[in-house]
Amino acid sequence: MRVDHATGQAGLIAALDALADALDALTDDRALAPSRCHGWLVCDVLAHLHLGLQEMLLGTLQTTHEAPDTDAATYWRATPPRSDPAADDLDGLVFARRLAAAYRRPTGLVAHLRPTVLGLRTAVGAMADGAVRFQGHVLSTGDFLATWAVEVAVHHLDIDVGDPAAAALRLARQTVDAIAGERMPAELGDAEVALSGFGRIAVPDGLGDRLPLHR
Repeated sequence: MRVDHATGQAGLIAALDALADALDALTDDRALAPSRCHGWLVCDVLAHLHLGLQEMLLGTLQTTHEAPDTDAATYWRATPPRSDPAADDLDGLVFARRLAAAYRRPTGLVAHLRPTVLGLRTAVGAMADGAVRFQGHVLSTGDFLATWAVEVAVHHLDIDVGDPAAAALRLARQTVDAIAGERMPAELGDAEVALSGFGRIAVPDGLGDRLPLHR
């Protein structure tokens, strides 16, 4: 699955704008509600997303002339590198909870996340077409931006505050279709496809060996 630079850029900018609107509407009580991610409250999802967006912001600077070795679909099959080789998924889940709990109030986390979202939006808008190194892979900028449009859209669905950007959800659907090797049922909307493809709701029959994605 290859995504051109303009499409990936527009998708991620739209996803970040929709997330910023959701953050403006988030209250302390809502941030303490359960999310769609197993073991996480809404504020825990936001702590995890903040770390990811900071990493992504650094990735925008890692330009390269190397040929891409990963695309917008195969990226999701790779295991992200860990700073602690002994850590597992449960350690990551607990770390996000501890990080979110370090704030005096959940909206303190939101206040920390918002400038990262806005700064990343500026960086994404300034990116030129090319390639970047990220998490040990080389991706075209279009694919790199598309993966993060999907990441933001799925976590936006996780917190269930406002609606993710339609352009980002379309990219999420295309990603799930590409990994499944077939188009998801037409009666499912883009949000439902994203939720099933990324393991938040049941996967359609016959796709259990290819889906869901767990990231």
